[in-house]
Amino acid sequence: MVNRCRWVPADNKLYCDYHDKEWGKPIGDDEKLFELLCLESYQSGLSWLTVLKKRQAFNRVFHNYDISQVAQFSLSELGEALQNPDVIRHKLKLEATVNNAKQVLKLQDEFSSLSHYFWHFFDGKPLINNVPIYKDVPSSTDLSRQIAKDLKKRGFKFLGPTTMYSFLQAAGFVNDHENNCDFK
Repeated sequence: MVNRCRWVPADNKLYCDYHDKEWGKPIGDDEKLFELLCLESYQSGLSWLTVLKKRQAFNRVFHNYDISQVAQFSLSELGEALQNPDVIRHKLKLEATVNNAKQVLKLQDEFSSLSHYFWHFFDGKPLINNVPIYKDVPSSTDLSRQIAKDLKKRGFKFLGPTTMYSFLQAAGFVNDHENNCDFK
């Protein structure tokens, strides 16, 4: 039997696969990081399962989160996305995706990659937290507040401290798997 974090519904294959194969595993690829950053921003006010179910559609709409292509999204492409029932049709979130792609390009110029930008807050290695029970994990931390503030100053949108902490966990910068989880 597999031991997973208790927040993962054992009867939901999509959730189990996400937890087992992706959540908390460090990512160096900028497009994958950008995808996760966007997905986490879409979750605001919704369940993560809702976002996971719409992930493939988002990838189709946003060209697999190719940062350069998303940064050049036209108003008509944005309008089409807002009419697409397969994605979360929240105008501000979709506009933030395009805006944030433009900001990522600037970060890449400054830090050579989006990955390097985030890793510089961690001295290049993930923070592995002691997590006996997941419910005790905070929704944000001083570091997630610092990064969210820095990104906001740089023009990013829809990335507050809670969203940022969820992203840091998902992208493997912070390992918050429960201590008894086989994927710690």
